[in-house]
Amino acid sequence: MARVRYGARTEREIAATRTASARLPDIWSTGVVAVWETDPDAVAAVLPPPLKPTGSPLVRVNISKVDLPGYPLGAGSFAVAAAHGEVEGWYPLVMPMTHERALTGGREVFGEPKKLGEVTVGREDLAVRASLARHGIVFVEVRGAVSAELPLPEPSRKTDFYFKFLPAVDGSGFDADPVLVHCVRHEKVRRLERITGDVVLRESPYDPVADLPVLRLREITIGEKTSDQSGRVVERVDAQALLPYVHQRYDDPLQIHDGPPEGSR
Repeated sequence: MARVRYGARTEREIAATRTASARLPDIWSTGVVAVWETDPDAVAAVLPPPLKPTGSPLVRVNISKVDLPGYPLGAGSFAVAAAHGEVEGWYPLVMPMTHERALTGGREVFGEPKKLGEVTVGREDLAVRASLARHGIVFVEVRGAVSAELPLPEPSRKTDFYFKFLPAVDGSGFDADPVLVHCVRHEKVRRLERITGDVVLRESPYDPVADLPVLRLREITIGEKTSDQSGRVVERVDAQALLPYVHQRYDDPLQIHDGPPEGSR
C-alpha cells in the first residue's frame, strides 16, 4: 500500500522534524519600525491583567518583509508597552501575516494574536512606505524618506507578552485555564536608517488601532535584522479577568456595531 500521508509518523520522522527546526539558519528581514506616545488611558484599557502600563504610554508598529527561502513572508505587529512584575516588554494587539504557515506556530504554540492580512514594505530610492491591511482596509500606514544612516545597535533582548488559550467548545469561557507567556527574542541588526515621516492610523471595525492615536512621534526607522525566539509559560491567569479581552484575538462580528471614537466622525 502506498504511504498514507495523514497517517501516524514514526518516532524517527518526528525526531527529524524537531532536529531540522532547531538548525534553522539566520533569517533576515527588512522592516520599518515606528514608535510613538499615545493616550495613557487607552494603553491601560487594552492590557489584560496581570499586565500593567509602564512609565511611558508607548505604541510600536513593526512592518517587515521576511526573507524565508522560497516563501517570502510579510509580517506585522502593533503593540503597546507593558509590564509584568519587574519585566517590561510589549503586548501585541494584532499581528498580520501574509500566509497561513506563519500563523500556526505563533498562534497555537505561543498564543500570538496572528491574523491573515496584507503587509507591504516598499522602498524607492529614499522614499519608504509600509502598511498593514485587513478586510480591504489599510489601518496602519507609515510613510516618509530616509534621512540618515544610524549606528548599529548592540545585539538586544526583547520580551513580548502573549495569552495562550482555547475558547470553550460550548462557546462559554475557556476549555482550560489560560496562561501568560513570555516570548524572548535575541535580535541582531546589520543595517539601520532613520526615516523622517509620519504614521497614519485609519478607522477599522476589525482592527481598531485608531483608538491609540499618535500624540508624539518618537522615531521611525528602517533596518535589516534577524532574531531567534523562545517562550515559556510564567503563570496561569484568571479566566474571568481575561474573558473581556478575548475579542482582541478574533474578528468579533459584534465589532461592526462599534462606532468610531468621539471626534473622529
